[in-house]
Amino acid sequence: MSTAIGAVMTGHIVTGRLEDQRITGTPLRYPEGPAEPDALVSMPAGELVDVLAGHIVRLAGSEAAAVDGIGVAVPGIVRHGVVEDSPNLPQIKGARLAADLARALKARGIEAPVHVGNDADAIAAGIAATRGRLDRLTRVWTIGNGIGYGRWPYVEGVWEGGHVTVTLDPRERYCGCGGIGHLEGIMGYRAMRLRFLDMEPEEVFANARKGDTRCREFVDLWHRALAAATASFIHLAGPGRFYFTGHNVGFLELSLLRSHLEGMVKMSPLQSFSLEILPQDDEIALIGTGVSALRRSAS
Repeated sequence: MSTAIGAVMTGHIVTGRLEDQRITGTPLRYPEGPAEPDALVSMPAGELVDVLAGHIVRLAGSEAAAVDGIGVAVPGIVRHGVVEDSPNLPQIKGARLAADLARALKARGIEAPVHVGNDADAIAAGIAATRGRLDRLTRVWTIGNGIGYGRWPYVEGVWEGGHVTVTLDPRERYCGCGGIGHLEGIMGYRAMRLRFLDMEPEEVFANARKGDTRCREFVDLWHRALAAATASFIHLAGPGRFYFTGHNVGFLELSLLRSHLEGMVKMSPLQSFSLEILPQDDEIALIGTGVSALRRSAS
């Protein structure tokens, strides 16, 4: 039996224990209960590491020696255990998160290998594991405060799909990284708040359904932007199944997205794509972090 502990740190922290790729017990959350999308932004990186370490120790319990691997997923560019950039958690930019967490855990009596990866990649790994697709390409868009693009199996690269340029309009400056024309600058929750200072994003989509012209035009732009980014990945890596999940996946109208995609992908060999919405599920991401950690530990 393989045992792993997974942790996902995005708008909140959730941590769980996995045995043979299944969650055992009740995952831990920080903060407990509902949290604002920016709940972790004001916390120093060292405090975040302490929270992660505390959760892992609690989940390991008296069987710390039985833990085969520890997986952590965070938003941003993560390579070789280093968070090279993270616009949505800027305090961890440059952090040697794998080494920092391993050191904090060693001081608490746990010496299992630590693997740190991108949060969207963890979700892709979790979907692949729970659907028996570990031998096939799995791609997922995560729709929340930021926009993530994840894929399984992992291949070396940056894969910051949320920062794909989808418009040449110089007025599109709402992305958290400061870039112009990015997908996240249109679709991201924080970006929508900046764009509509008089309405929350939920109100924008509700008003669009009621026929408000300004809101309906934006909702169409939101879907066209996602279609443009998806079409780009279809043209680069081929068709197949795309999954959509995340805190704000309820904003997505699959029929509208499909209609825009069909206008962008015209080569017949590339038209066999399929689209599927999945409810947000922290356990999927936790399973993905565990699978990734165990695969890295075994390689």
